[in-house]
Amino acid sequence: MFRYQILIEYVGTGYIGWQSQLKGKSVQKTIEFSITKILKERILIVGQGRLDSGVHAISQSAHFDTKNKICEIDKFLNRLNFLLNKKSIAILSIKKRNKNFHSRYSAKFRIYQYVIFNRGSVPIINKNRGWHIKKKINIEELKKGAKFLIGKKDFSTFRASTCSAKSPIRTLEQAKILKKKDQIFIEFKSRSFLQTQVRSMVGCLKYLGNGKWDLKKFKEVALSKKRNLCAPPAPPYGLFLKKVIY
Repeated sequence: MFRYQILIEYVGTGYIGWQSQLKGKSVQKTIEFSITKILKERILIVGQGRLDSGVHAISQSAHFDTKNKICEIDKFLNRLNFLLNKKSIAILSIKKRNKNFHSRYSAKFRIYQYVIFNRGSVPIINKNRGWHIKKKINIEELKKGAKFLIGKKDFSTFRASTCSAKSPIRTLEQAKILKKKDQIFIEFKSRSFLQTQVRSMVGCLKYLGNGKWDLKKFKEVALSKKRNLCAPPAPPYGLFLKKVIY
């Protein structure tokens, strides 16, 4: 058997998420079907983790095993993209890996980016590529809140009730806020995240940035470990898996 890693870019709109499920169109199943068609053998791919419905990926990582070595990588990539591009999926690269590589368990860090459009008018060209918020957001307050989230903490407040992780303890290595004209980019880096953790943190940061909460309230909620105190999670269409570091 030969193992290959692929890097994937896709628009999550219209998909039930990354992971294959009994019903609905998933990104994973769509790619598996296309690779199976080309290689003429049943292919199962393993992603770096699951992404919710509507979430996008700039560089999702996955791997698959095949009985036969892929000799013409460029030709294979072109054929695969021919099938997938019309479905809002692109395979950016493919690389042969050894059996010790695992797209999920070999990952050292994951970087997620959340995009906010902070302006009066609704985004048209970038529809479903960011959260539209009309009310002015205080960037300095966002930065204070993001800084507080950094480190090893119990993130129970930001954890979905359906989260299957054994522990709510995570170490947030980095939390960056960047503003470019009317766009705000919020970036988080960690080895792993809890289910809806990123969108829940962004939802709370939004409350802080638009003045609904002050920094004291934000900290109290973050430390409370009580999910019911969390602000509503930010919508999925503003979230992008930016990079997986191995």
